[in-house]
Amino acid sequence: MIVTPALPLRHIEMLNSIKAADDALTERFREKMRVNADLDRSLVSFQANKAEVGHRWCKYREGFSAELIRYIIEQTGLTGPVLDPFAGSGTTLFVAAELGLDAVGIELLPCSAEIIRVRHEVLHADKCKLAQSIRDATEKRTWLNPGVESAFSHLQITTGAFPAENERLLGRYLYDAAHTNDSLLSRLLRFAALSILEEISFTRKDGQYLRWDQRSGRCLGKKVFDKGRIYDFDEAVLRKLNQIALDIEGHENEPSLFGGAVERPALGAIDVKVGSCLDIVPRLEPESMSGLITSPPYCNRYDYTRTYALELAMLNVGEDGIRQLRQSMLSCTVENKDKNDLAQKFGPETFAAASSAYDNQSVLSLIIEYLNVCKADSTINNPGIVRMVKNYFFELALLIFASARILKPGACFVMVNDNVRYEGAHIPVDLILSDFAEQAGFEVESIWVLPKGKGNSSQQMGRHGRQEIRKCVYVWRKVK
Repeated sequence: MIVTPALPLRHIEMLNSIKAADDALTERFREKMRVNADLDRSLVSFQANKAEVGHRWCKYREGFSAELIRYIIEQTGLTGPVLDPFAGSGTTLFVAAELGLDAVGIELLPCSAEIIRVRHEVLHADKCKLAQSIRDATEKRTWLNPGVESAFSHLQITTGAFPAENERLLGRYLYDAAHTNDSLLSRLLRFAALSILEEISFTRKDGQYLRWDQRSGRCLGKKVFDKGRIYDFDEAVLRKLNQIALDIEGHENEPSLFGGAVERPALGAIDVKVGSCLDIVPRLEPESMSGLITSPPYCNRYDYTRTYALELAMLNVGEDGIRQLRQSMLSCTVENKDKNDLAQKFGPETFAAASSAYDNQSVLSLIIEYLNVCKADSTINNPGIVRMVKNYFFELALLIFASARILKPGACFVMVNDNVRYEGAHIPVDLILSDFAEQAGFEVESIWVLPKGKGNSSQQMGRHGRQEIRKCVYVWRKVK
């Protein structure tokens, strides 16, 4: 029972109803839920990729680890082709290819798609020649010589992001990279710069926005933020280029695409489709995929067009492009608006089935009703949260039903996601989506619960008390 004297009685009653419905849904899936001691938070985040050859080239904070994908494929017997509709930096694709499975990735953000494309080109390049070309570039360091600079195409939210000398050297470097005769080397040099933008800037990625170091003169909020060392451009880019060259040359006994003498199957093919999975998944051929592994954006208000603003700006995505990307992504931020063309994209049959599953999900209905009351009472942190939660689950319902159409009988669908909490209401994302999956024709094979969950925001704890939130990996299998 919820007992929080600071809350209005109506809120307490509604929270109690939500908890009762949540408990009932939990009981329904009780036998499917098990704590998996093999998993920890580093495996289901980018942290475990820091030492992974190839995967460590870029710091994609929203990704999961290569080790987790290997574990999933081994445990589920998943075969190819494998689909990842939220491909990110391509971890699913490259691990699948490493294991000899064909893979298809869909990615909306141009900076993430560029990561995949560059790494994919490197796979099929003359690695000795490419590594030597990188070594030659690091020895010459032409960007330290006077010359033409390429202007950085700043967005409004990135202006002033770099110390002046770092921005000058970045401009020199990008100009020389663009005028390199070898097209792959040119692209790889630009990729190296793309990978170090955060460490040479005054900013740090922080979920919903970029945090600005106090030295920028643009520090936001009451708390003074010091990100620590801001690396000189020359040092940062040399370190990144040397890391890439070392990985391309190969290491003995490394479990990766760039390893040395380790025996492995022939590489699987990788196909990257750039755009929104809400546009692309409905157009894929029926029963064309043998498995699906993904981690969608969480329902946590993170706006990737802000956190990756520097990378998008470097790729010349302008203000209009940012707005279009934001509205095309899965609704996970309060600035996402309603998408009014989903019935047309997914077709009447999928749209009707997903709508029915969404409308009849009792826990979700109670949560949305409660959040609307909080919105009317002006107690909610941001009124856009209600729209975000509604659209997040409806869009994922559509994707789950569409995935059932494109997956072969017996195919495995694996998702990594977090539960969330708003205004004291626990939202069991794992169980709501598993309910959708059952109605779409999947069997919930297992819900792997991480041994340690996550906390909630200080604001939530102050008003509603502490509650550990589950983090899970869901394993669904299409009924034959």
